[in-house]
Amino acid sequence: MHLPLSSLVASLLAPPITRNHGCRTRIICGGISFLLGAILNATAQNLAMLIAGRLILGVGIGFGNQVVPLYLSKVAPAHIRGGLNMMFQVAKTIGRFTANMINYGTEKLQPWGWRLSLGLAAAPALLMTVGGIFLPETPNSLIERESRNDGHKVLEKNRGTSDIGAELQDMTDASECANAIKNPFKSILRRNIPQLIMVIFMPAFQTLTGINSILFYAPVLFQSLGFGGNASLYALSLTSAVLVASTLLSIGTVNQLGRRGLLISGGFVMVICQ
Repeated sequence: MHLPLSSLVASLLAPPITRNHGCRTRIICGGISFLLGAILNATAQNLAMLIAGRLILGVGIGFGNQVVPLYLSKVAPAHIRGGLNMMFQVAKTIGRFTANMINYGTEKLQPWGWRLSLGLAAAPALLMTVGGIFLPETPNSLIERESRNDGHKVLEKNRGTSDIGAELQDMTDASECANAIKNPFKSILRRNIPQLIMVIFMPAFQTLTGINSILFYAPVLFQSLGFGGNASLYALSLTSAVLVASTLLSIGTVNQLGRRGLLISGGFVMVICQ
C-alpha cells in the first residue's frame, strides 16, 4: 500500500521537475530515492523504518517509470525509437525475474537473508544514479529551456553527424508551439477527448485486471493455496519468467501483428485466464 501510494504522489509531482530541470535531473533523483530506500530497508530495526524505506522506493518508481521512457523517446533516432522503448519493458521484466530469484536464494540465509535481499537493490540504484550523472540532457529539454546551442551540440553528438538542421528546426518549432499554449490541459480536453480516454482507460483496465496485486502479493497468494514458503517463491519466479518470455515474444511479433494486434491478443489471453 505504501509503495504504490508514494509512487502515485511522485508521478504527479514529477512533470514540473522535468519542465524546469530536464529528464536527467529526474533520473538522478529517482536513482537517489531507490538508493536511500534500499539502504533504509536493509538496515531497518523496526516496522516504521521498513515503511519509510518503502515510501522512498515508491518515489523512485514514480520518477523512473515516467522519465526513462520519456528520455529514451527524446534521445533515440526515429527509426529505433519504438524498439528502445520496448527494451525498457524488457529490462523491467528481467529485473523483476532477477529480484524474485534473489529472494528465492536468500530465503535460506536465516536470519539475515531478507536484509541482503532488500539491500541488493542498492546496486542497480547506484548504477542508475551514477549513470544519470554522465548522461547528456535531451536536446528537446535544452531547447525548451532556451539553450538552443547546447541542444544543437547534444543532438549533433547523439546522431553522429552535423546534418541535423531539419530535425533541430522541428524540435524548435514544436517547443515554440507547446510554449504558446497557455493551458495545455484545457486544450487537450477541448480537442483530444478520444485520445485522452484511450490514454487513461487502457492502462486503468490493465491494472484493474488485478495483475499488479498478483505480482505484489504472489507469495502470500501461493501460500494460501497450500504452497510452502520455498514453493511460493519458486512459483513467483516462474510467473516472472513468463513475463520475460511474453515480452520477448511481443518484440518478435510486433512487426507482423502490429501494436493493435498485440493489444487484442493480450486482451483475449487475459479474458481466458480470468
